[in-house]
Amino acid sequence: MTDVLGWRKVFAVLGPSTNTVVQPEMEAMRPAGVTNQYRDIHVDNPSALSDADFMAGAALIGQGMADALRSAVTCAPDHLVLGVSAISFIGGRSGCDRLLQQVHELTGLSISVGSQAVVAALQACGAARRIAFLSPYYPAANAHVKDFFEAHGIEVRRDACLRCTSWTDIAKQPEARLARVLQELDGDDVDAIVQVGTNLPMAQLATKAEAWLGKPVIAINTATYWHALRTNGITDPIDGFGRLLKDF
Repeated sequence: MTDVLGWRKVFAVLGPSTNTVVQPEMEAMRPAGVTNQYRDIHVDNPSALSDADFMAGAALIGQGMADALRSAVTCAPDHLVLGVSAISFIGGRSGCDRLLQQVHELTGLSISVGSQAVVAALQACGAARRIAFLSPYYPAANAHVKDFFEAHGIEVRRDACLRCTSWTDIAKQPEARLARVLQELDGDDVDAIVQVGTNLPMAQLATKAEAWLGKPVIAINTATYWHALRTNGITDPIDGFGRLLKDF
């Protein structure tokens, strides 16, 4: 017998308790027969952030993963989706490999993580050569993102960090600011622009920006959910979230 609502797949989506963007964005992408079961990684919301504070906070999120995973497996999901991207970039390629190993050892399940999903998305779009990226992070975290991409043979020409002041401040960044940063990052020397940081509301804006810029603009939540669907054999074209979910 199968889950009545999740007759195709049941996903357990893990994200920081302060994140207010992953759930609505991924729910909007969800096709019929798939359910998203959200499980919190508890984290306190800081009153201020700095380079060091951001990295320390990301480490705490990573440490909270085990409890969230133990909660997630109780609903018998088919697949896990990580709704926080920083911990999948920190430590570069080897750091991501360690994270995937930890998840498999604790759950025995497969997981879609933002860092790997974006690389797969760029490859699918034929744009995995030269990129620019933006994040809500601080420079130290952006350095890990750059290392991850370059370890996969993707050249990072430019990056921007918004230096958001708290975890919840990330979700409050206005579309006008994000659009301006996308335009500043663009150039003839980049094949695609990537957004990381799952609490940054970018799924809809990235779709619009592809039309302005005439190139792929990959939002992290879109890429991660696309990866979860496609690796589970769900190939439905989904409108409203750019070419990635519609054409690939």
